[in-house]
Amino acid sequence: MEAREEEIIDQSAKVFMRLGIRSVNMDDMAQHLRISKKTLYQFVKNKNDLVTRIVSHITAHHRTCIWEICGQGHNAIDENFEITRFVAAQVGQINPSVHFDLEKYHPKAWELLNTTERKDILECVTGNMQKGIAEGLYREDLDIDVVSRVYISRFDACFDGELFPADKYRFDKVIWELFRYHTRGIASEKGLKYLTKKVKNEHPGK
Repeated sequence: MEAREEEIIDQSAKVFMRLGIRSVNMDDMAQHLRISKKTLYQFVKNKNDLVTRIVSHITAHHRTCIWEICGQGHNAIDENFEITRFVAAQVGQINPSVHFDLEKYHPKAWELLNTTERKDILECVTGNMQKGIAEGLYREDLDIDVVSRVYISRFDACFDGELFPADKYRFDKVIWELFRYHTRGIASEKGLKYLTKKVKNEHPGK
């Protein structure tokens, strides 16, 4: 992707994340980007194309950032904590309507998001549990395949507007609760002691 094209995709993503997808048409987007509609259409075919490319851009960015965290040498609990910090910061900036808009009006982009993010989360959670078991921070009897898939289902539930209405719940706080819930469920006695101390010191999500 050329620098100008990447800038347009990145800035368009910020507009959609802030305002929602359905509420912004291509004329609005061009105005927000301070470019002509003609210039915008030099880089994308239509709104569907723009949304799909934004989803691809965002998932690639998330993957890069998360694997950078995984390469920093943290123990499993610290690694999971830092990944949760990153994810909570990202979802905290998203307009509550975005997931609904994607699912209802942009099914191709929604399918791409689901497929890509689920694959990345599964790989990330699996690797983290393997590390935690080796470090003695997670229980040795974990069924990694089952637990990782349960985690994905819980992660998906965080964005369920009926389960967690946006006027009552903040996405980032829900994500932090998932971190604590998940980690307590898989931690060994050693891991629980470490987690309790860490949460007390860090006060995440507050």
